[in-house]
Amino acid sequence: MTQPNDPNQQPPHANQQPYPGGQQPHPQPSGYGFPGTPPPPPAKKRRFLKFAGFGCAGVLGLVVLIAALSASGDDSGAGGNTAADTSVSASAGAKEKSPDAKRKESEQGGGPVKVTAERAEFSKSILADGSDYTSVRVTVVNDGDDEVSVNPLYFTITDTDGTKHTVELGVDEEQIDTVDLAPGENISGTVTGKGTFTPEYVTYTDGLLGDPVRVNVS
Repeated sequence: MTQPNDPNQQPPHANQQPYPGGQQPHPQPSGYGFPGTPPPPPAKKRRFLKFAGFGCAGVLGLVVLIAALSASGDDSGAGGNTAADTSVSASAGAKEKSPDAKRKESEQGGGPVKVTAERAEFSKSILADGSDYTSVRVTVVNDGDDEVSVNPLYFTITDTDGTKHTVELGVDEEQIDTVDLAPGENISGTVTGKGTFTPEYVTYTDGLLGDPVRVNVS
C-alpha cells in the first residue's frame, strides 16, 4: 500500500512528453474518419441532381401540354368539318325534291316527257272484233335531253269508276306508232281499251319500268 507523500512514488505522467510548443491537438469531429462511416456527398452533386430533376419534370410537362393542345385543335377542326358537312348536306337535301314531289310532277306531265290526252272516236280496223271499244288520242312530246321510247303497250286508261284498262293492239286504225323520239320530237295517235266506258286519265310509262306520267283526259 502506497502512503501519501511517499518519496518513492512517481508523479502521474512523469514519463510522458509534453506537446511541442505547448499546443493541444485539434479535436476530431464525432464519427468522422472512423472506418465504415461514409463522408457526406459533395454539395455540387446534390445541386446537379436537383437541377436535373427539375429539367426532366419541365420537359415532361411541356410534352403533355403540347399533346393536350394538339388534341384540342384536332377536336375543334373535326367539329368544324362536321358542321360544314351537315350544312352542305342540309342545303343539298333542301334543293333535291322528295320522291313524292317527283312522282306528283311526273303524274302531271311536268317532266322531260309531256303527254296530253283527249277523247276520240273509235276507228275500227280489220283486227277489231264485234266488241265495243273506247279510244283516247294521246300526244307525247320529248322535252328532255335523252331519247324517249313510245309504244302503245306503255299506256293504260283508267275510267271514272277507277277501273284500269290495258291497250288493245291494232283495233283502232289511228293507233299510236312504236317509235323512239329524239329530243324535241313528238307523236300523236290513239290508245284503245276494250268496252264502253268514260276515260278519266291516261298513264304513260317510258319502257314499262320508268317513271309514270299521268294526265287527265279532256
